[in-house]
Amino acid sequence: MGSSGLARLQGLFAVYKPPGLKWLHVRETVELQLLKGLNAAKPPAPEHRVRFLLGPVEGSEEKKLTLTATSVPTLSTHRLVRGPAFTSLKIGVGHRLDSQASGVLVLAVGHGCRLLTNMYDAHLTKAYTVRGHLGKATDNFCEDGRLIEKTTYDHVTREHLDRILAVIQGSHQKALVMYSNLDLKSQEAYEMAVQGVIRPMNKSPMLICGIRCLHFAPPEFLVEVQCMHETQQQLRKLVHEIGLELKTTAVCVQVRRTRDGFFTLDDALLRTQWDLHSIQDAIQAAAPRVAAELKKNLRLRLGHR
Repeated sequence: MGSSGLARLQGLFAVYKPPGLKWLHVRETVELQLLKGLNAAKPPAPEHRVRFLLGPVEGSEEKKLTLTATSVPTLSTHRLVRGPAFTSLKIGVGHRLDSQASGVLVLAVGHGCRLLTNMYDAHLTKAYTVRGHLGKATDNFCEDGRLIEKTTYDHVTREHLDRILAVIQGSHQKALVMYSNLDLKSQEAYEMAVQGVIRPMNKSPMLICGIRCLHFAPPEFLVEVQCMHETQQQLRKLVHEIGLELKTTAVCVQVRRTRDGFFTLDDALLRTQWDLHSIQDAIQAAAPRVAAELKKNLRLRLGHR
């Protein structure tokens, strides 16, 4: 099981990171659970070697000793002597989430770490649901920050919010074309826009590909943001800026990643599923889709350079 179990661990999978947990703690917990599962496998039968042992001569009444060839187990390979077979694993972490954020976190094991580089090179979009609270502003854009201002929000309507979001999306789409090094008036830019594959050629500031309101019940509102090259703190600041555009203030109360590239919430393993067999199954199930999606996205990028 040891080597075969490790072979089924080469690839990418996603877990659901709860809020309040650091990504490093998630990685360490997953590694610990995988090592526990690999080392719990039934060890192979011990090797034997022939040794000549001193013993009495069979059938002889006299106390004579003789050397007899005997097969004995080799204790040097015994688990209690050599220790656990696996002591560490190569586990990579994809686009990280800070401790306050939650949602889809992509991890890689072994050779799968190389696929993380391909994911970065493909500049895949990510999706978040971001919850805001109107009427106050804090020093860190979060609900638990130091309160610096309180405002009224009775004048804010769903239509007003939708207009602001449309303006934000429009300005970011222009920036997206600029960082992709495409001619805005070219047929190439139009075709890529239709396919939804316009992406920056290199690192860029946060770019929003789409943003819409999912729920509006003042003082709370929920928006979905599709973006790339973002940090969760930038998304919290975005809520603050939306509040200012609405002629009021707003703080962010939740940032939740619902998709990272081709991994969604449906793919993310819950805390109770961070075990060897569940992760092996998740890697094997995702492998064909990972290969197909990366090949398609990287081909599109190379074809439009």
